[in-house]
Amino acid sequence: MSMNGIDISNWQNGIQVNQVPCDFVICKATQGTTYVNPDCDRAYQQAKNAGKKVGVYHYFGGGNPDTEAEFFVNNSKGYIGEALLALDWEENQNGRFSQGAAAAKPFLDKVYQLTGVRPLIYMNKNTCRSYDWSSVVAGNYGLWVAQYANNNQTGYQSDPWTDSKGTGAFPVIAMHQYSSNGRLSGYSGPLDLDIFYGSASAWDAYAKGSPSGGTAGTVVYTVKSGDTLSGIAARYGTTYQKLAQLNGISNPNLIYPGQKIKIS
Repeated sequence: MSMNGIDISNWQNGIQVNQVPCDFVICKATQGTTYVNPDCDRAYQQAKNAGKKVGVYHYFGGGNPDTEAEFFVNNSKGYIGEALLALDWEENQNGRFSQGAAAAKPFLDKVYQLTGVRPLIYMNKNTCRSYDWSSVVAGNYGLWVAQYANNNQTGYQSDPWTDSKGTGAFPVIAMHQYSSNGRLSGYSGPLDLDIFYGSASAWDAYAKGSPSGGTAGTVVYTVKSGDTLSGIAARYGTTYQKLAQLNGISNPNLIYPGQKIKIS
């Protein structure tokens, strides 16, 4: 099961998210230690009141990770427990980006310490492979990955393209942003389109947190005609051997349409 949604920032200021078809909306809340998105709460509350799943993210500004985490949490207190939280990691500000997990994990850990919620971390797929994220994976922080097939206008896609080169240390993808040029009814401009590989209850598990250290939600893939176990494994950045072991599949060549494959 999966859900379709959008993530928005000040670029979509004033968007009426209750008029846009989507299962979830993730709003930019903060950046660095000084910026608070003035339209975040309006869009967030509108999405929530429309029955959509909600999330908020912090754009890392290259400062002290603990200080940025505290700023994010202090400006998101009203959302904790109902919103999926995320760290947007995408620019080499003050040299922090090139530090990889050495800078990102302290932010994630601080947010978890303050809220009991483990944020996702957003990055492009090449960044997954360019740094050692094993400590982030060991901390049970999920991956929100960005990779686009092209910049063409598109609506929602049920099976968006991604390369077969894996996601580094991350065994699975929780969410995939596959376009920054999405076009949906209810809004005239471009939108970031995302697919969340889980159910509404899995989303809630991420949002409510797992203080005991358990995995926040189970990702399950429904086999389609023409799928292979190795192909599914490549899509989620794992191996067919791991999927076979996890699902008790004795013959990896024998999977069938409609079969549920547990990814994590």
